[in-house]
Amino acid sequence: MSKLILFNKPYGVLCQFTGEPGRETLASYISVPGVYAAGRLDSDSEGLLVLTDDGAFQARIADPRHKLAKTYLVQVEGVPDEEALAALRTGVDLGDFVTRPCQVRQVDEPEWLWPRNPPIRERRSIPTCWLEIVLKEGKNRQVRRMTAKVGHPTLRLVRVRIGEWSLDGIAPGEWQETVTAPGRKPGAPRTRSASRLQAPSRRDAALPKGYPRRRS
Repeated sequence: MSKLILFNKPYGVLCQFTGEPGRETLASYISVPGVYAAGRLDSDSEGLLVLTDDGAFQARIADPRHKLAKTYLVQVEGVPDEEALAALRTGVDLGDFVTRPCQVRQVDEPEWLWPRNPPIRERRSIPTCWLEIVLKEGKNRQVRRMTAKVGHPTLRLVRVRIGEWSLDGIAPGEWQETVTAPGRKPGAPRTRSASRLQAPSRRDAALPKGYPRRRS
């Protein structure tokens, strides 16, 4: 059996179990031994992080060759026009690589989304909007670099889905554990539990029922 943990990573938490003094890490929240992150989120990004104790399973989750889609909700500065959205969809030349085609659409601000602590920095003279971006790759700070390249810097980034797994029902700083047998369809839970080693502010409420579920 392989352990699989779905964690809703808060802002500012490092995706590692050891770190610099004064910085929060995964060890502040997850006490399960022998697991490690399958892919990463930057400290200034939030949302779904998958951890496992199975190296082969980790590679399957993290390797873009398996085309495991990752869905992000992204608050950007300004309101992208159709030209900017088309550039994001077809591929952006970031200098060291050109991004693969992806899905991008403008969405309403999610009603279920928790407040970020600290809040984003906003300029009153410049509006913001939310995008849903679905990638099948995930290089270092890729989403932030993509939106900046088309003139709309990312202000907030929340990963809400990886393949079959989502944040549904997992509050910030909380996690669920699933035991997955080899060959079993990813994300099919056998056991589910929740734990938190500390209770940061604004992280004690479960996600509302309006949280977006997988589209058919």
